[in-house]
Amino acid sequence: MSISKWIGASLGWSFGGPIGAIIGLALGSIVDAVADGDGRVMGGEQFRRKGSKSKYKTYSDYRQRETPQTQSGDFEVSLLILASLVIKADGHQDQRELDYVRQQFVNMYGKARANHAFKLFKNINQQQNISKRQVCMQIRQMMDHASRLQLLHFLFGIAKADGHVTELELKEIATMSGYLGVSSRDFESIKAMFYNSSDNAYKILEIDKNATVDAIKKAYRKMAKKYHPDRVMHLGKEHQLGAEEKFRQVQDAYEYLQKEHRF
Repeated sequence: MSISKWIGASLGWSFGGPIGAIIGLALGSIVDAVADGDGRVMGGEQFRRKGSKSKYKTYSDYRQRETPQTQSGDFEVSLLILASLVIKADGHQDQRELDYVRQQFVNMYGKARANHAFKLFKNINQQQNISKRQVCMQIRQMMDHASRLQLLHFLFGIAKADGHVTELELKEIATMSGYLGVSSRDFESIKAMFYNSSDNAYKILEIDKNATVDAIKKAYRKMAKKYHPDRVMHLGKEHQLGAEEKFRQVQDAYEYLQKEHRF
């Protein structure tokens, strides 16, 4: 399957708006044309316009409606664009971060689909002046909260791929998090999963260090529900597997506090 056909088969709401424009430009720079129904050859930008006018709804089509269900392809493309911004945040691209993105896609989708995704990613990565605010605002309006939390977790993983999260990377992710409508407590919870600190378990469960045993138990039930892999089951099994990492860290945090407070 060509990359254009792969994209066309897997996108929903992200075929329009600022994300659609970025994808159209990326496809247009890939030497991969696809024939339309009349047998004529169609490039990436034409493919994007054709898709958004026929089978696929555009961003504006959804603006006055309830949030549609995010498809796997919508999540995937959103992830590629935001990952590109994080990787470039500190002024250079570390090969370990690029390798992390590629490996995560292989883990989630298998080698063939990952190759398509990474080809698209490299072309997105070459684009200048991508507006993270516009992209994040489209994601915020169109994507459910649980999926946005999963995006944030992945972005921290990319930043940490070279061994540490730089201040510039942290600032970039924090800015995106705000645009995505993620609360500061949720941001600090996910951030804590990538740092070694004595109070990480409390941050992951979104409680302070003087929390009572009852408060710890209540927080664990709340966070286990918030980060449960079933919350992103609509994205497909591949993203449920990714969400299990967040869920496991919530469990680890709770077990740590059980030992510390002896309950």
